[in-house]
Amino acid sequence: MLTKDLAICIRAVDYSETSQVVTLFTRATGKIGAIAKGSKRPKSAFDGPIEIFSYGKIVFSDSNREKLATLTEFESACGEPGFIALHNSLFVLNCCLFAAELLDKLTHEYDPHAELFDSFLQFLKNAQESKNNRQMLALLIWFQLGLLKEVGLQPILSCCANCKTSHEPRATSHEIYFSNSANGLICRDCEASFPDRIGLTKNAARGLSDVKKIANSDNETLNEIEKILIHHFTELLGRPPKMARHILES
Repeated sequence: MLTKDLAICIRAVDYSETSQVVTLFTRATGKIGAIAKGSKRPKSAFDGPIEIFSYGKIVFSDSNREKLATLTEFESACGEPGFIALHNSLFVLNCCLFAAELLDKLTHEYDPHAELFDSFLQFLKNAQESKNNRQMLALLIWFQLGLLKEVGLQPILSCCANCKTSHEPRATSHEIYFSNSANGLICRDCEASFPDRIGLTKNAARGLSDVKKIANSDNETLNEIEKILIHHFTELLGRPPKMARHILES
């Protein structure tokens, strides 16, 4: 049976001299693994090798979900070759590769998330237009928080995850904390119960509890928030994401 969908390639590896195995995040079907036979031939149904972040209309055959689907067509949407401009900045490219890695690790095959597909597509479009590393990091943080929400792993950030009281960071630093075991922010009165707590500056705590503040946050605050998120993803996945070090080193 042939299925049509919209897809973004989030992983591509060589299978043979002429073929590839690709991981596609599709809008209606969810994540799928597929073999693209002959995609590396100069003349093929794919107009050349499928690159990561290629975006377009696909047709695939999937008779047995325990095996790779067979990709039969990949047509770039609106004639666009993909998100080529992402390669103009190493930091932008690394952020997008990191987002794709998290998307791959935190979603299941054939589990559709149409809103997450739209969010990722918009993230890639915004990344192409980002003007500097600070803006790109803010985009990455927004996407990560949206990803956690969409897959049901959103930490509690609007109040203390333990006592549920609302919080407003005070004038001094480290009066609000983040704890993986509590799955969110915790207040000064509860922090002693969570040995894994990490103290936050007031600006980082405000950014996490109110995402609207992220856009105007400085580099130091954004880096602090990103370190917390990477720590959280590491705990969720059981190991550090591969691309994480490239974000923190930048």
